[in-house]
Amino acid sequence: MDFRLSDEQIVLRNAVRDFAEREIKPHVMTWDEAQAFPTALVGQMAELGLLGIQLPESYGGSAMSAVDYCLAIEELARVCPAVALSVAAHNGLCSAHLAMFGTDAQKTRFLPPLAHGEMLGAWGLTEPSAGSDAAGTRTVAVRDGDGWVINGGKTFITHGKVGGVMVVMAVTDRAKGNRGISAFVVPHGTPGMQPGKKENKLGMRASDTSEVIFTDCRVPLDALVGDEGQGFVNALQVLDAGRTGIAALAVGLAQGAFDAAVAYAKGRRQFGQPIANFQATQFKIADLATRIDAARLLTLRAAHMKDRGLRTTRESAEAKLFASEVAVKAADECVQIHGGYGFVKDYPAEKFFRDVKLLTIGEGTSEIQRMVIARQLLA
Repeated sequence: MDFRLSDEQIVLRNAVRDFAEREIKPHVMTWDEAQAFPTALVGQMAELGLLGIQLPESYGGSAMSAVDYCLAIEELARVCPAVALSVAAHNGLCSAHLAMFGTDAQKTRFLPPLAHGEMLGAWGLTEPSAGSDAAGTRTVAVRDGDGWVINGGKTFITHGKVGGVMVVMAVTDRAKGNRGISAFVVPHGTPGMQPGKKENKLGMRASDTSEVIFTDCRVPLDALVGDEGQGFVNALQVLDAGRTGIAALAVGLAQGAFDAAVAYAKGRRQFGQPIANFQATQFKIADLATRIDAARLLTLRAAHMKDRGLRTTRESAEAKLFASEVAVKAADECVQIHGGYGFVKDYPAEKFFRDVKLLTIGEGTSEIQRMVIARQLLA
């Protein structure tokens, strides 16, 4: 098994790293404190191919591999997890759902502008009473003449306000349970669709998150994405791949926190020497480095399997579970190594600490990942 990156992958990694250091890092705290999504970045990221990473070239995408995708997400998250989250949600949820299950007409209409950064994608599964439990879905779509009428609301939607198009899951036949949920593509601005409350979040504050409300929102028959009743089933398939991207985001955040901790430990002097000389600090650094490497390898394994066309339900869940919990540990130790300075905004430690907790919750909590893994092992 060859763990070396190709020359092309090294070029990609370095290009994204340089971009993140140059265009993102100087503004991280400004965007965070303003809770403002950096729309000016969208065009620049599109030029780098980051908004259509895995989309086919025929639809304006970069046609990169899942491994390439993880490398890019990791480098963005190392500097700003919030920006990485937006890129991951755009690519791994909305665009991926359309690419995997959309009709040719839907792909032709929506994928090129998504890849070119002309619009951002949103994806609507979660509701106030339906997170991991799809049976709690209350949003409904009713067939009416030459279209569908959608009523309900989604919550915790990335790009709920700033997005250009959304793939939304709605009940079309409640008697069929999970098999009665369908997916629809709805352009933002469609009458009856409007953003709701913008969430005031602990972390990831530069990534737009809000409610989306549907009130007698009429869409045409051809807005149906995939087969009727297969929306939730397809959503699980999308999440299998999307979780690998979140795992890469967790690895990047962990690496950023680790880098900050090492730099501070080398520069901070106590008792006449750098605190990096003390065994207590060295053991923290050694443990973090080992865990981050393990998380990265789990993530790249899942991505490599996806590139080979293999099912990754267990592997992506393992990567997401382990990497997200490693990231929490890395962010915590980063604050601890910084001491009192880890508690103030002059250093990056406190932001990593705030941002990281979402990773054990979003796209399936750690508890859900354990359920997925256990079911795969015990089936």
